[in-house]
Amino acid sequence: MYWNYYRNLKRSKKIEKEEYLTSRSVAVAGRRRKLRQPSKLLCKMEIKDGNESAKEISFRCVQCGFSVTTLYIQYSPGNIRLMKCGNCKAIADEYIECELMILVIDLILHKIRAYRHLFYNRFSCETLHNEGLLWKLSLGFLILDAYQMLVVCTTQDEKSLSASFASFLGLSGKVLTGVFFGNLIFLGIILFGTRRFLNAKIGDSRCKHILLSILVSSYFKIFLIAMMVWEFPSSVVFIINMFVLSSNALALLVITDAVMIRCIWVCFAAHAMKFLVTQGLGAYRKLVLW
Repeated sequence: MYWNYYRNLKRSKKIEKEEYLTSRSVAVAGRRRKLRQPSKLLCKMEIKDGNESAKEISFRCVQCGFSVTTLYIQYSPGNIRLMKCGNCKAIADEYIECELMILVIDLILHKIRAYRHLFYNRFSCETLHNEGLLWKLSLGFLILDAYQMLVVCTTQDEKSLSASFASFLGLSGKVLTGVFFGNLIFLGIILFGTRRFLNAKIGDSRCKHILLSILVSSYFKIFLIAMMVWEFPSSVVFIINMFVLSSNALALLVITDAVMIRCIWVCFAAHAMKFLVTQGLGAYRKLVLW
């Protein structure tokens, strides 16, 4: 009798153990199936252009510029899989896993992959419609441009003048007038050249995208801040302007998908007219004061 009781107890414990292992394996399999489902997908962005219907603007492959709908799939926090481009079969955007400093270095080296990542895959629809960001970038651009004009276009006589209120007003009026009209002509030529020679449609959202690309690609003007601390020759300003011109041309190339030589000529014409307008206004102001 005791033997039968012991055998039944052992059999019941074995059944309970098998049921526990079965339920645990089912739970683990359920969690694995849950992890296989992507928790976050980078999908297409939508943007409205004037009175037109909403248009889908997909991300871009940084290698060939082909449109892709998804850059990566995230299965869990810290576990992502980069997607490949359907055209060149390469990874669509490897900058997703790179540090910000690597992106900055590639921007300075004028790599078109970095510009594609910045203007298509980093800037979202909310960025294009962020009026505050555009105003802040425009204000910073104008301040640096005003300091550049103050360094280049100010003569030695004007620098040696006593710090009187009249001389301060005259110099401020000269700088502000040159900056306002110079950048107005600059932006007008950029938009006209983009529409006329680069065959790009100009709408409300397109203008914001071009303006944002021009402002961001003028990041070399930040090096003008060093001239506030250390004394540099005026030729440094010319070198900075050449870097800004080449960066603007590359930004237009990425935005419009046009020919590189046309983008260079459009940017060169805009920068040349801006320089001529600022110099002409300075010479005219001297004649009037004389």
